[in-house]
Amino acid sequence: MPPYYHVLALDGGGIRGLLTAILLQRLEAARPGFLAKVDLYAGASTGGILALGLAAGRTPTEARRLYEEQGQAVFADTPLDNLRDLGHALGAQYSQAPLKRVLTEQFGNMRLGDLPHKVLIAAFDLDNGPQHPAPLRTWKPKFFHNYPGPDSDADERVVDVALRTSAAPSFFPLYQGYIDGGVAAGNPSMAAVAQALEPNTGRQALGDVTLLSVGTGRNSHYLNALDNDWGWLQWAPHLIEIMLDGNSGVADYECRQVLGERYHRLNPLLPERINLDDVSKVPRLAEIGTRVTLEPTLDWLHPEPEPQAAPRRFAGWV
Repeated sequence: MPPYYHVLALDGGGIRGLLTAILLQRLEAARPGFLAKVDLYAGASTGGILALGLAAGRTPTEARRLYEEQGQAVFADTPLDNLRDLGHALGAQYSQAPLKRVLTEQFGNMRLGDLPHKVLIAAFDLDNGPQHPAPLRTWKPKFFHNYPGPDSDADERVVDVALRTSAAPSFFPLYQGYIDGGVAAGNPSMAAVAQALEPNTGRQALGDVTLLSVGTGRNSHYLNALDNDWGWLQWAPHLIEIMLDGNSGVADYECRQVLGERYHRLNPLLPERINLDDVSKVPRLAEIGTRVTLEPTLDWLHPEPEPQAAPRRFAGWV
């Protein structure tokens, strides 16, 4: 029986990436070695930064410490900045400088090709550019990866890719013509499956791919509206969250249908609303993360063994 190809996909969600780090920390403590079996780390936005750190050999404990110690600096705002930007109507809410400093301290001049593990990081390219004529000049999703081949992004600096994937519109400025990968794949699970199956990169058979998808927690969202005749002004406060939650749910549905029992999603419901930049909720996120029930995920990682004569079924990671 050939080994499975293990994929770990991590959602976007700003400071709520702390919850992801804590969940991974607890899973690794309960199932030692499960992270060592990952063949592909995929991520978007804060999940992209986490994926890059894990692929570089950082531990979930180290990632947790960064969120707890540096989150306040990364999401720092001042009255003067708010006055200059009219709140954040005419400029991003936060400077990118603190995040770039933290990332540079972690990765230096490391490139994707220097990482000891494979990665797939989602971003959104705002202009495919006039340098290379194409049928259509347009914006498009971009998935950075370090597999060998003609379309490899192995020469890209890790810091640059991390800043591109996390440049959330209105929260941070654009970075090098890119914005947050969450606008295209806030849950990068299905993109990771596609990369694993691609004949020139992952080169896997569908039946050999197994995927653990970890979210940053679900806020309760709904609109008590039936036949409302709304224009852009009424929709504006809701559209970003609708699109982010929508594409995350689509990826979850697709993976469940395609992978079946070889797919598992861990994305706990948050007991209260926590926005992606609400650093005041860091202690609360830590509390929630330590209380989330992990038994279904632990059972999925290490299910009871099947009888020898049984047909092949997912046998877990560890």
